[in-house]
Amino acid sequence: MIYFDKIRELTKGVPAELVDFSQPRDLARTPTQASSNFITNKEQGDWAENLVTRAINETSNNYVAVKYGKSDNLVAGEEGFDAFYQEFQNELDTIGKRPDLLIFKKDDFIENLGYDISHIPHDKITDYVKKAVAGIEVRSSAFLIDRYEEAMQIRTKRFSQIALETKNKILAEYADILSHPSRENYIDLLNGITEKTLSVTDFKVPGWRSSEQLIQLNELFKQLKSAIKEIQKRDYLSITPKVEDIKVVYKWIETFNVPHFYFQVFFDKVYGISFEQILQIISNSDNDGVIFSVESDTKNQNKTTIKINSKSGIEIASKVDEPLHESVRKEMDRGRLLFYVTFKGGTAYLDIDNLKTILNIKTDF
Repeated sequence: MIYFDKIRELTKGVPAELVDFSQPRDLARTPTQASSNFITNKEQGDWAENLVTRAINETSNNYVAVKYGKSDNLVAGEEGFDAFYQEFQNELDTIGKRPDLLIFKKDDFIENLGYDISHIPHDKITDYVKKAVAGIEVRSSAFLIDRYEEAMQIRTKRFSQIALETKNKILAEYADILSHPSRENYIDLLNGITEKTLSVTDFKVPGWRSSEQLIQLNELFKQLKSAIKEIQKRDYLSITPKVEDIKVVYKWIETFNVPHFYFQVFFDKVYGISFEQILQIISNSDNDGVIFSVESDTKNQNKTTIKINSKSGIEIASKVDEPLHESVRKEMDRGRLLFYVTFKGGTAYLDIDNLKTILNIKTDF
C-alpha cells in the first residue's frame, strides 16, 4: 500500500465532528493588523525551523534539509501582504499546505535550487518535491518541557492534598449540617472523592448563605471545587496541529505522496510525531482528554488546535542550547510602532537513531 492510500484509509476513522474531510476547508479571512505578540511568535517559529534545518544539515552525511514552506517577512498591515496572503490561500486549494522543510537524499538534492525553495512556484518543482523522503512541519513552544513537567507534578500533588484535606474537614466538622435531608446528597458526593476520582469529580457549589456555619461550609466547598479544577487542567505540553491544517496537510500528501511529520521544538528538547500517528490518535475517542485535547488557542487567533501529548511522539533532540534574543523596533503605517523579540543561534543535539526511526530511514544518516 502506497503512503497516500494508507493516509486516506486513516482519514475515514477520524470523527467528522473533529475534521470533516467530506467538506471543503473553511475560507480564511485576511488578517488586517499584526501585533507585537504575533510577530514575536512568528520569529520564534522561524528560529525553530532554522534550528531543525541546521541540526540536520550539520549532522547528516547522506540527507539534506531544504526550506520549503510558504513564508514571507511581510506582516498584516504592510504593503503587499494582501497579495501574498491571497496567493497562499490559492496554493492551499491547489496543492495543500507546504510543510516547512523537505528532507532529500543527497543524491536527489538539486544544488542549483539551493537550500531554500520556498519562493519557487509549486508547478516548477512538482517532480522535485515528489523525490523528498519527508516533509516536516515545525512548531515551536516557549517552554522548557522538563521544567514544565516537574512543575505540573508538584502542582498536582499540592492540589490533591488540599482537596482531600478539605473533603475530610467538611465530613469531620460539618456532618451534622450535611445530614439534613436537603443536604445529605453532599455526603455521598464527598465519600466518592478519592485520589483516583479527583480527575473526574465535578459538582455545583451550594451557595448557602443563611447562617454563619453554612457560609463557612459553602467556602470550604468553593475551596474544594477550586482545587479540583486545578487538578483537572491539562498537565502536559503538546504537539499542536491546528484543526484547519489537517485538511490542507492531507491535500498536500494527496498531491505529492510524501510522508509528513510534525516536529515540536521546545527550548530544551525537540519531539516529533508522524501525521499518520496523529490521525490514529484522534480517531480513537478513548484518547480524548487523555492523550489529546481540542482547544481554542489564544496564542494563535483562537484557532481550534489539537493538542497531543508530546510524549506520544519521539524525542528527536535530547538537548537544545537556547538562542540569543534581542528586542526589535518596527515602524508600521501611520507611525504605529511594534516592539518584538528575535531569536538567533542555539543548537539542537539530534538523537540520530530516533530521527531515523520516525522518518523510517534504513540507511546511514
